[in-house]
Amino acid sequence: MDQTLAPITAPIPVRASSTDDPAELLRFAIDAHGLGAAALATLVEIRGGAARALGAHMAVAADGRFCGYVSGGCVEAAVASEALLAMAEGRDRTVKFGDGSPFFDIVLPCGGGIAVAIHVLKDVGALQHVLDRLERRQAAGLAYSPERQTLEAVDPLPRACWLERDFLTVYRPRTRIVLSGRTIEAQAVARLAEASAYDVIVRGQDEGAKVAADIIDPFTAVVLLHHDLDAEAAILETALHSPAFYIGALGSTRTHHRRVERLTAMAFGKDDIGRIKAPIGMFGPTRDATSLALSVLADVAAARLVAYA
Repeated sequence: MDQTLAPITAPIPVRASSTDDPAELLRFAIDAHGLGAAALATLVEIRGGAARALGAHMAVAADGRFCGYVSGGCVEAAVASEALLAMAEGRDRTVKFGDGSPFFDIVLPCGGGIAVAIHVLKDVGALQHVLDRLERRQAAGLAYSPERQTLEAVDPLPRACWLERDFLTVYRPRTRIVLSGRTIEAQAVARLAEASAYDVIVRGQDEGAKVAADIIDPFTAVVLLHHDLDAEAAILETALHSPAFYIGALGSTRTHHRRVERLTAMAFGKDDIGRIKAPIGMFGPTRDATSLALSVLADVAAARLVAYA
């Protein structure tokens, strides 16, 4: 009887999730490592244009499941295949795609090139450290050493970059929106913000003054959607004393002029008052709640990119 063993075939990469949220990717990697083995792929070099920023991740499980993006979707299956090979060999690897890559059949639509470092996870302590800090709404950092094939928790830098021979990735808490108002506009903003996976805290007109200062951290946008300056007064004062990266208030140019007069009388300086985006939103004026919600959240997203590019 022929007892020849059939060749062992590598798993076929299959996308498990379309998320690109770093915390979800790290949780996926931790879970996959607990089931056997996992690899974390990181975008560490961009040549020309690219669809993702330096530090973007993919997480790959030993059974072929993967999630995350290091491009616009054109190389992810290939990255997962390389990660499976790295896990089989038990060694990290760095792979180039696009311009300057040996994979001539994989072309990036943007015309540029990227390099992806694939780290076979030996333990997940550093990943859990990042998740713990994000849970406490604190920034975190990881340093990857291709030479030592290690991943260590470090203090976060302003942005992902190479520091000597290590690549440092930075993680920041998701955007929190403190929303004050019981208007139809506030309801529309809340719905759209929740659909965008923001951390949304809603305060009604009678609750505005009760917003604790520690709720508003550097990753928070304060959105005031009242039709009455008196209703916004308490929370606006709290916001101006906070490190919020965005403060926006509903109202016309004339209304904002009255707001400025009030704040000036309260001894707020020009720089403090200048933090207020009013009239609120990226485009305007708008004439319906949905358009205003799009305008507000586009403005918040743009401000976050400027604050933490």
